Amino acid sequence: MVTQKDEANGSSDQLEAVLSDNTRTWFRRMHLATFIEMQLLMPLAAPAVVVYMMISVMSIASQTFCGHLGNLEFAAAALGNNGIQVFAYGLLLGMGSAVETLCGQAYGADKYEMLGVYLQRSTVLLMATGIPLTVIYVLSEPILRLLGESPEISKAAALYVYGLIPQIFAYAVNFPIQKFLQSQSIVAPSAYILVITFVFHLLVSWVVVFKLGFGLVGASLVLSLSWWVYVGAQFMYIVKSPKCRSTWTGFTWQAFTGLPDFLKLSTASAIMLCLETWYFQILVLMAGMLDNPELALDALTVCTSIIGWEFMISVGFNAAASVRVGNELGAGNARSAAFSATVATIISTVISLFIAVLIMAFRDKISYIFTGGEVVANAVSELCPFLAISIAVSGVQPVLSGVAVGSGWQALVAYINVGCYYFVGIPLGAFMGFKLGFGVKGLWGGMLAGTIIQTLILIWITLRTDWNKEVQEARKRLEKWDDMKQPLLADAET
Repeated sequence: MVTQKDEANGSSDQLEAVLSDNTRTWFRRMHLATFIEMQLLMPLAAPAVVVYMMISVMSIASQTFCGHLGNLEFAAAALGNNGIQVFAYGLLLGMGSAVETLCGQAYGADKYEMLGVYLQRSTVLLMATGIPLTVIYVLSEPILRLLGESPEISKAAALYVYGLIPQIFAYAVNFPIQKFLQSQSIVAPSAYILVITFVFHLLVSWVVVFKLGFGLVGASLVLSLSWWVYVGAQFMYIVKSPKCRSTWTGFTWQAFTGLPDFLKLSTASAIMLCLETWYFQILVLMAGMLDNPELALDALTVCTSIIGWEFMISVGFNAAASVRVGNELGAGNARSAAFSATVATIISTVISLFIAVLIMAFRDKISYIFTGGEVVANAVSELCPFLAISIAVSGVQPVLSGVAVGSGWQALVAYINVGCYYFVGIPLGAFMGFKLGFGVKGLWGGMLAGTIIQTLILIWITLRTDWNKEVQEARKRLEKWDDMKQPLLADAET
């Protein structure tokens, strides 16, 4: 019987053979290789785009429900999501990406039994990390006031954040599950589950917020509930699906061993991705310190919601690129890994440029999707050029970050992010926004400069990569982590 993995292996080997065939012209090789790569990439990227987009839209939907309660509630939900929740999201997503590197390369190397171990180890670490994050959520009001936010918005935002505490631990389970499935090219089931969850989320949010009158805290509690529904359904799929039979063989004590070393890799991954996800969070926090914080936050929230939605498309290609590069490196296919990175980046960039053009074409109408009011609409329209440029750049940067995760470059990219984001982007944005008096435009413009510099550096590194060397590094990494698991409930017959 030919399995899905066998078919993928056949196409992957064919891709490497085509790229290595010097008897064909360069144009002919690229044509055939692109056709093969699209067959491997798009079944990953398309459902991954749906997954990440729906995740973003689910949070935006909660903000939109709050926005129809009033401008204060909309600003509070935005600050709660972008000022506090994104902190946890970035940290746990970053730590979870260690699973993406290890599972992707292990699956490519046919070390199936290790995927379930990596999943469980990561979940243990992330659940433990959720405990101190809960304390931050509980103290969100004084934290926001300490950061300079207005007392009225801080109090309302804290109320929203309290309802997001259960979501922390849903994140802690979801990200390892997500990376576990993605590394095996199993993405479509998660998309189907999330679409159904989203419908559930909309219906329950409408009842809780408007019919039962629970307002801000009701909206955030429903968001937490929806996340747990999504996580539980995915885990049931892993347990029941024959596609995961080789990679999930039950709970194991090995999940509690080797945690210090696993924590080191998770920390490097967390630093890399946290510095990226916190970047726009800092922009939102600084906007709350301007002279008219409510208008600034409302306008910026509309823009960040749009870029967050579009960013999910690029993140879908980020996930696909990470899986493709990780699988090819694990299988020892250097040329295929490089080619996969290139194709994913080009496709994502073209889509982002198209969306950027649409944003500029409808710049005067976009804000009415989220909240009413001509004042906010005018403010959003003025920010649209920055939004369009950010969207164009996001077509490249997330995909290259996915290549970095698939290759295990997290520590290197973390250093690059520190320099570009926190020594260039944020100081420049603060200088232009506050010192020069350009407000939100100055904040965003300075921070956009940091993103552009970071993207150019990632392009330069990717172009200069020795992919044969990366294959050797992948083998060393797998040898280091190849510790066989021992089932918690051992089979008596074995």
